[in-house]
Amino acid sequence: MPYVQGIYPILFKENLSKNVFDFTIKSKEIASLAQPGQFVQIRVPYMPLRRPISLADINLDKDYIRIVFEIKGQGTGYLAQFKAWDNLDILGPLGRGFTMLPPNKRVYLIGGGIGTPPLVPLAGYYGGNATVITGFRNAKAVILDDEFKKFFNEHILCTDDGSMGIKGFVTDVLYQRLKGGDRPDMIYACGPKPMLQRVAQLAAEFDIECEISMEERMACGIGACLGCACKTHEHDGTSSYAHVCKDGPVFNSKEVIF
Repeated sequence: MPYVQGIYPILFKENLSKNVFDFTIKSKEIASLAQPGQFVQIRVPYMPLRRPISLADINLDKDYIRIVFEIKGQGTGYLAQFKAWDNLDILGPLGRGFTMLPPNKRVYLIGGGIGTPPLVPLAGYYGGNATVITGFRNAKAVILDDEFKKFFNEHILCTDDGSMGIKGFVTDVLYQRLKGGDRPDMIYACGPKPMLQRVAQLAAEFDIECEISMEERMACGIGACLGCACKTHEHDGTSSYAHVCKDGPVFNSKEVIF
């Protein structure tokens, strides 16, 4: 996949919830190359390695990309201190994105926590043909709820403690839907590994195509350092290791060995 490196301005910054930030970034170059599911690597002060952040929006008409990230350490902490009209050193778009079906196909978008943002471009693309199921710890952690509604998607919100939406896990809702006979053409999922594992199990059980976006620690972002290994099935029945930054982050759910 082609990618570029450059200095790009932040057009807009918003604090979505505690420690979760939303940046809109002016970049015609990246927007023209990017597809849903890909990510960028951002240089932050005082840190030797760039930070990988998934793309939460790609707008070629207005020449911008968008990232939504959570402060998880020093690097993302420094990134959160940037302000509107500050410049960011960005490498991207990187990795393999989601397979895009014709927009009239029925799909499920399954998101958990900070894994939810990469699903936003898919929601915009499929519109009312997408059922979105997202899950968070509690009401204070919920993000992008209004974002999915503006695309006229069916959106089912879950929280662990029941403080907003349905009490329970996204995979419980997915199971009930599939068991009830609602069979989408594709399931897309992004979130914590236990959630992805269960989604993959359900997709296999009900024989539905499924793609999952994996998260691993990344350093280079282009497959050179070989640090973000993910165990996968080979076609001959053996196992091997793929690299999330280059071979993913999106994989067919049948490929991944959890």
